[in-house]
Amino acid sequence: MSETETSTPSPAPAPVAKPWIEAIHAYVPGKSTGKDGRALIKLSANENPLGTSEAALAAKAQPPALYPDPDSKALREAIGARHGLDPARMVMGTGSDELLNLVAQGYAGPGDEVVYVRYGFAVYDIAARRCGATPVIAPDADYGTDIEALLACVTDRTRVVFVANPNNPTGSFLPAGEIARLHAALPSDVVLVIDQAYGEYVAAQDDDGAMALAAAHENVLVTRTFSKIFGLAGERVGWATGAPGLIATLNRIRGPFNVPATGQAMALAALGDTDFVERSREHNREERARFAEKLAALGNFGLRPLPSQANFVLVLFEGALTAEAALEGLAEAGYVVRWLPGQGLPQALRITIGKRADMDVIAETLRTMAEAAG
Repeated sequence: MSETETSTPSPAPAPVAKPWIEAIHAYVPGKSTGKDGRALIKLSANENPLGTSEAALAAKAQPPALYPDPDSKALREAIGARHGLDPARMVMGTGSDELLNLVAQGYAGPGDEVVYVRYGFAVYDIAARRCGATPVIAPDADYGTDIEALLACVTDRTRVVFVANPNNPTGSFLPAGEIARLHAALPSDVVLVIDQAYGEYVAAQDDDGAMALAAAHENVLVTRTFSKIFGLAGERVGWATGAPGLIATLNRIRGPFNVPATGQAMALAALGDTDFVERSREHNREERARFAEKLAALGNFGLRPLPSQANFVLVLFEGALTAEAALEGLAEAGYVVRWLPGQGLPQALRITIGKRADMDVIAETLRTMAEAAG
């Protein structure tokens, strides 16, 4: 090489993520705007159409310069009093999403398996892959949870089984007998996680018995959130209850100040506003029934609303009108709903139950489009 020639230095190696992290498809939240950026009425994220209770809005937190209570003691005690639970058997999270990730991290890793049903909550796949475990997807039963199929997927490598009840995004629900049967058939070293993010929408007489199982057994964890019926999605407050060993594990690896002071204060106030919760539940029950009835009348055009116990309805498009076309038509009418091709549901839209007038517009828009498509 001559004195005037210079060599090109080799590029420095860049950091490389673990292969199981590279395999994660990041969670995609519900949109709030159209393709053109126009703001739409958002019925894509299962938020409470009644907003937030006045009591929660009026709640005052400590000065922001101070750290929040790291243990959310007052909030755990209030939740325990409401549900008849020991606060010592509870842990708070940054939404229930954090707790779902933590239970997988605490009990599974490379070489282990995490089982959940097809068309289950998207975070389950992320939680499994995040800790290096292998996600195992059990077949569904007409978009619902199939206990036998779940159990058939359990092996000696299974460490965690996730079940959302009601399920998101399908709205399906397992009664107490089925939850008990699933638990009884699982090995005692497998953690059964019952995700009750929409639990407050279920009528009291239909309780699935999961909290009683969590109180009686070492391997059952129940998670809930303040994001749905309490109208505090922006505050990110969730909680879980289970045996002391499970709670200790989650406390070891959660963030030390994971629930902000404002979130704790507002959740505490929201928990006490039982009138708001009841109004939200009743509004959802009435409007969900009306909306499902209107769509069921379009069965001849291939629209099929699935039975739901949550605050949304998954609508299947099995005729000439496609889900994608319906999504665009609803956007033109001013609404954004959830299309889920990434979860294997290109033929469906998940539609949050909103205000009465909005649900009527959506139903009429879909009727007009279905008739036009033939």
